[in-house]
Amino acid sequence: MRLDINKARVTWWSISAVIILVGIISMVISSFNPSIKAPLRPSLDFIGGTRLQFVRDCGKPGNCDQPIDINLVREVAKSQGLGDSSIQLISENGQENGITIRTKNLETEQRSNLQNALTEKIGVFDPQKNQIDSVGATLGKELFTSGILALIVSFVGITIYMAFRFQLDYALLAIVALFHDILVTTGVFSILGLVFGVEVDSLFIVALLTITGFSVNDTVVIYDRIRETIKLHPEQPIAEVVDDAVNQTLSRSINTTLTTLLTLTAIFLFGGETLHYFSLALIVGFIMGAYSSIFIASTLLIWWRERSQNYQVEPPVTSPES
Repeated sequence: MRLDINKARVTWWSISAVIILVGIISMVISSFNPSIKAPLRPSLDFIGGTRLQFVRDCGKPGNCDQPIDINLVREVAKSQGLGDSSIQLISENGQENGITIRTKNLETEQRSNLQNALTEKIGVFDPQKNQIDSVGATLGKELFTSGILALIVSFVGITIYMAFRFQLDYALLAIVALFHDILVTTGVFSILGLVFGVEVDSLFIVALLTITGFSVNDTVVIYDRIRETIKLHPEQPIAEVVDDAVNQTLSRSINTTLTTLLTLTAIFLFGGETLHYFSLALIVGFIMGAYSSIFIASTLLIWWRERSQNYQVEPPVTSPES
């Protein structure tokens, strides 16, 4: 199978544009959502506060006969002075028998009062499944700042590396492809946060950094093959050079991505709650990384070289006339 990526480059760009646009719209909606107030639903890692998880004890007769009424939970929280808390139902064994409450920092007495009030209204909780996490607001801001700084430093480092190894236009187009992967991944998690209440934590920043490394590695392989082909065949049109380079590295890109995805899928399914969304972010990012390296970074290079005339076609060598 041979891909002719240049002929359909508008199609690849349109697909990416639609996906990114949907993600941006979701981030804007999330920013104006009073329960989120950010492009992505932040976890306690970033905003600080207390998160409480209570799960009903279904071993007690009649304790789980009725589903949990989230409005009743909100009323209880409001009566405890926690009316602005973020409240979600959580499922266990296919039934919504638990709740997660994210709110301001609570003292031990406040937590006990809230739990007792909820027990009276919705049933007895299983102490083995209850969870309470607290993070200071200062620590949350430091984690967020450090994460963003790490992303910026990685982008700058990648740009410098690509500029020295190849040329500046290679580096800038590789960064465009990286932004594509980051925007798609953050857009997907914005939608998940808006629709399903999925939160992003410090591991999400780690996932984004991992995605940038994976994506740029795939792009470097293709760009390296393009550079070598140009040296060997300087008279060949840039579109043909890029198509050849992509097809020569296609099997390597697909095999590497599929092998990695198998491991990530296993982590997603069996790695536990802590690694669940971390592995999902990597799955989305790695798929987009392979896609952008083949269909975005490569086609952008063709478009740029054709427009800027940086790609000079040398005339064929002919023997001197006798």
